[in-house]
Amino acid sequence: MSKIHPTAVVDATAEISAGCLIGPYCIVGPNVHLGENCELRNHVALAGPAKIGANNLFYPFSSIGERSQDLKYAGEPTYLEIGSDNVFREFCTVNRGTEPQTITRIGNSNNFLAYSHVAHDCTVGNHIIFSNNGTIAGHVTVEDHAIIGGLSGVHQFCRIGQHAIVGGCTKIVQDLPPFMIADGNPAKVRGVNLVGLERRGFDPSSIRLIREAYRLLYRGKINVQQAIEKIRSEMEQTEEISHLVAFVENSQRGIIR
Repeated sequence: MSKIHPTAVVDATAEISAGCLIGPYCIVGPNVHLGENCELRNHVALAGPAKIGANNLFYPFSSIGERSQDLKYAGEPTYLEIGSDNVFREFCTVNRGTEPQTITRIGNSNNFLAYSHVAHDCTVGNHIIFSNNGTIAGHVTVEDHAIIGGLSGVHQFCRIGQHAIVGGCTKIVQDLPPFMIADGNPAKVRGVNLVGLERRGFDPSSIRLIREAYRLLYRGKINVQQAIEKIRSEMEQTEEISHLVAFVENSQRGIIR
């Protein structure tokens, strides 16, 4: 059985799964599907259409699933999908997509700290941390295990690679490759996320290869394409190196240098 506080407002079309706790003064709007064992502390607003998985925790004044802030949005039904085991802290905001076919998607086991923002049409992976006031604009992709630093801003259509870190107060206007640390305004890549990789169990040989790829990409006196050709031809093509190469080659905005 779910528990719904008497002061909460739950739309008749909302689907509330077993084990949910909906606290005082929460609002669950039309066409929201809430998975099992979710908790809305108090003053939480969920808008739909939205499909939300199990074991998500929403802190006071978080606003999840409201309409896109994109001025092109014309009022048609758009969508939000959220996985399981996420935490949304106070005043966190997540917007639905701008068009029916461009869904805002959030994966599993992410931690969104206070005042963080996920805009329309974004894709957010798994095990990601958004620090306080970490914000991403529309159509941004954030890969698994990335960290978005506090008071940072990511420009629309940018990508943040897996296991990368965006430093606090950083302005991101190009893609940040996997495994790297970016900091500053304008942002620059400062090095490899060595501590993060070690904490997540990367073996020394994998870290050595990533550091070598970084040296070619950022410390060699060659352009990006030449660096990628050397990485592909001279280095062992492990899963991490192959992903790094593919990420750089598929960049539409260019990578941070």
